[in-house]
Amino acid sequence: MQHQAKKLEELVKSNPRTAKKTRFVAITSGKGGVGKSTISSNLAYILSANNVKVGIFDADIGLANLDIMFNVKVKHNILHVLRGEAKVKDILIPINENLVLIPGESGDEILKYSDSALFDHFMKEADVLDDLDIIIIDTGAGIGDHIQLFLQAVDDVIVVTVPDPAAIADAYATIKITSKLRNDINIVMNQVTSQKEATNIFEKINKVAMKNIGKNLKLNLLGKINSDTKVTQCVKKRVLFSKEFPSSTPTRDLEQIAKTLAYKLERNVLVESNSSGLSGLFKRLIEHF
Repeated sequence: MQHQAKKLEELVKSNPRTAKKTRFVAITSGKGGVGKSTISSNLAYILSANNVKVGIFDADIGLANLDIMFNVKVKHNILHVLRGEAKVKDILIPINENLVLIPGESGDEILKYSDSALFDHFMKEADVLDDLDIIIIDTGAGIGDHIQLFLQAVDDVIVVTVPDPAAIADAYATIKITSKLRNDINIVMNQVTSQKEATNIFEKINKVAMKNIGKNLKLNLLGKINSDTKVTQCVKKRVLFSKEFPSSTPTRDLEQIAKTLAYKLERNVLVESNSSGLSGLFKRLIEHF
């Protein structure tokens, strides 16, 4: 793997360009059904509507549903590219001017192909996404090895949970495992009735974490999203609630989260192209594989 990483570094150096640094954000959860993909898709849309160039990578293997959220059809994913059955540009699905869906696969499945000549070719093709400001990775739920691979490689990890004892317990388990990889983790409280409820639950999680994991861990309540029947209605209709109901409380809640991420983007500086776009994400994955 070190040999492959060195090969990729040489590949990048042979094609030196200056590109914006892409921020990589993984959105995950301890269990399914807490609204992770709904948040991922709507957050991506809100950012794109504010002139942020966004790629959203569907890595929820077996339960991939971002195509349903965006109401589009997916024919091929990254695995088809790595097998030589499709090109990168052919699998990308434009959602709007600033948003593209990247049908993905799990990290460990992708990197099984990292020693092949096709992988090098894929890395060259992936530069079509070098102008992305942010790539949101919608991971699977739980604490599998392929999920941890993404959580270790990204700039920000967001754990989504709801005010349900089982969901909170599973979110804590995810936090505990992830804390072995990094000491900064964000939490989004979904389907709450108020800011007070979100803060109270977060403080309980944080208290347990400080006691059992340690004070080096920095948990951050990134935001909350109020429970609203409009969200459920939109999921069933295959439309984005932030687009259909731009003045709703859940949309305003998610806009606040988007503002926080946008602020982090503003601090990014110009770097070499190996830190940008889809190729930058894969280079990071290889370094942590």
